Amino acid sequence: MEGKSGSPADGSGAIHRGMKQKYLWLVRRAYRALRHPKLRHRVWWRKLTQPIFERRLWKPCRDTVAIGLAIGLFFGVIPLIPQSLFAAIAAMRMKGNIPFAVAVTWLSNPVTNVPIWVAQLWLGNQVQDLFSLAPPEFAGTFHIPHLGVVNAATFMVGVLLSGIIAALLAFPIVHLFSAIMPHHLPKLPKLPQRARAIVPPRGSRSSGS
Repeated sequence: MEGKSGSPADGSGAIHRGMKQKYLWLVRRAYRALRHPKLRHRVWWRKLTQPIFERRLWKPCRDTVAIGLAIGLFFGVIPLIPQSLFAAIAAMRMKGNIPFAVAVTWLSNPVTNVPIWVAQLWLGNQVQDLFSLAPPEFAGTFHIPHLGVVNAATFMVGVLLSGIIAALLAFPIVHLFSAIMPHHLPKLPKLPQRARAIVPPRGSRSSGS
């Protein structure tokens, strides 16, 4: 018999379709950025982004998403420009999901940067106090209102530790999500090395007539 339109199954299907559409939007944005006309014709860029055509780097599954999310979180809390480019390259080299790696770097933005930096300064100071470390003189010190005197090396320790902690948290989060909702994030077998990308270059057509 045909199910009713308001059944829970229909609602779950709508959620799944909505998640798929958002994910495909992320895929297209990431692919266009990595295949930018100013970069894709350069030999060194083509060699660096050679794994871009591997389908498993674009199709979401538990293991590749966990790696991509870890990479995105790591670069997302590190003050680098551009973070998304570093995350995409690292995801390609480490066989992680590229769209997730790129999207998560937006964790740091003009709204969240200040609280992230404050937390990193606090974390660096905690580590310095715990091990009774004297900050190196060459790193220099500066004063921040309500935080006191801060050493540049202390901040860098906080930055690196926060990136490592965020990256490690990605794995239990993704595995838990996959265990609860395997339909949305299944554990898939690895695809062949020569599998093509999920999003082909614009203008490409099949050879068959």
